[in-house]
Amino acid sequence: MKKRFILLIDFSEHSESLLKYAYDWSLQIETEFLIIHQTEVITPTLADIKTREKFTQEINLKMLDQVKSFVENILPNQAQLNYDVSDKNLNFTLKAHLNTGFEDLIFVGIKETSLRKKIFLGSTAIQLINEIENSFVAMPKEMTKFSHETIFVAVTEKHPLNILELNNFLSFIDETETSITFFHLSDYNEDTDFIEKKLRDLTTLFSAQYNVDYKIYEKNAYFNDIKKIINNKVDELLIVQKGSRHLTDKLFRRFLINDLVFEGETPLIVLP
Repeated sequence: MKKRFILLIDFSEHSESLLKYAYDWSLQIETEFLIIHQTEVITPTLADIKTREKFTQEINLKMLDQVKSFVENILPNQAQLNYDVSDKNLNFTLKAHLNTGFEDLIFVGIKETSLRKKIFLGSTAIQLINEIENSFVAMPKEMTKFSHETIFVAVTEKHPLNILELNNFLSFIDETETSITFFHLSDYNEDTDFIEKKLRDLTTLFSAQYNVDYKIYEKNAYFNDIKKIINNKVDELLIVQKGSRHLTDKLFRRFLINDLVFEGETPLIVLP
């Protein structure tokens, strides 16, 4: 099955980095690009339906030209590019494109906000991740070069890791020179025997193809422990399972997502 990168572009400073990162990734694997942009159309208040439709069509065509110009000024000519520029809801647009003969990765930008420069997965991205059954790549704005040398995979008890989707994601990368660390963040006084067995089983499952290891970080120390390993501003990917506290827990979002993904320039992969 053909592989495809779906990139959500909004002309922000994240869009250029997103394009460069995805293209750099595509040099290691044959893939097509689908560029999606949602047009904001404000139609004349007193216009009739036919006039509104014509106005909307004209705006969408104009934006398509702008998106093409923006993208093609960044990506080389040999990139296989397709576009979907319309005023339709992104949720609707994405669902229409998925399950159409491609294995897809959806790329969205991570944005920073506030004077403290704390970052968050914007409301649109969170909504899409929650509602779309597909793997997402959430990108900090400064990342332009793809690397897969070190992959960290968060594992929990309540939300089992989707092995099928993890394997699908790993099919997008070259398995040579790739190390995977499965890790768990334990609560105070948590009995970790069961989760340790699960981590060992995962390392056994993937040991034939990758260099594998596992770690358990206790809550009173895991922030500093993980930063020592992940926050190197180089070659890591961080994978979490949708629905797990690693994605939704406020403590995780505030510290790990900010300090590891943003400051550490670490792409966040969210599995369905």
